[in-house]
Amino acid sequence: MKAVVIKCGGSVLDELSPNFFEAIHSLKKDGYSPVIVHGGGPAINAMLDLHQIDSKFHNGLRVTNGETMEIVEMVLSGKTNRQLVRLLEKNNLNAIGVNGSDGKCLVADYINKEALGLVGRVTYVNKALLFKMIESDLIPVITPIGASRDGYRLNINADYAAAAVASAIKAERCLFVTNVDGILINGEVVKQTTASEIHEFIEAGHIYGGMIPKVESALSVLTEGMNQVMIVSGKKAFYHQGGWEGTAITNKAGVVG
Repeated sequence: MKAVVIKCGGSVLDELSPNFFEAIHSLKKDGYSPVIVHGGGPAINAMLDLHQIDSKFHNGLRVTNGETMEIVEMVLSGKTNRQLVRLLEKNNLNAIGVNGSDGKCLVADYINKEALGLVGRVTYVNKALLFKMIESDLIPVITPIGASRDGYRLNINADYAAAAVASAIKAERCLFVTNVDGILINGEVVKQTTASEIHEFIEAGHIYGGMIPKVESALSVLTEGMNQVMIVSGKKAFYHQGGWEGTAITNKAGVVG
């Protein structure tokens, strides 16, 4: 099985174009099995504001107490997951929403219970469950919520969740869907690069502003055991007839597939 994990951040869900979904059709036609992991940061922030609950972050991760966790799960499972599943089905793709904590799809352990609360890192992915869905011609759409071994639900950074799923199912690629075509240097999309080159681009000022967190999120996947990650656009076809559009990032030069 050729699997591709697609990570959609909550900020791009409203910008996904028909061409994006056509690329998923092309993947399936060429024998790839897509699995989607999504976030929902903006919608979570809006709901927390509505309920007058402060948003706090520690080392880039959302500090999550019981009250915040209820909002996180309500938004991810009840809104953004349903939104993405409906978009896929509207574009004639069979999809199924999966709360990561259900069926022990994602099992997680606390990162730092004292500093972060109910925030976890994936320790186990229920591959058999995902493979059954894929075999039934369904695209799993997974919320980054894990089940802890002591029975709690844990909030998981969607980047890390996507990396864990990709590593577990031995995905050929992990794609980060953004609102840009890839990494742009002097107005041109960089087709392939390495982690070390990206750090040089940032230091030289070629990568700046809002692109820095996008790139850093993609780089985090490489630290989770993946050999390659891609930054692609949700506004266009990122794959067509065997060709990929976007920027491929690897740990080392010369290993882009």
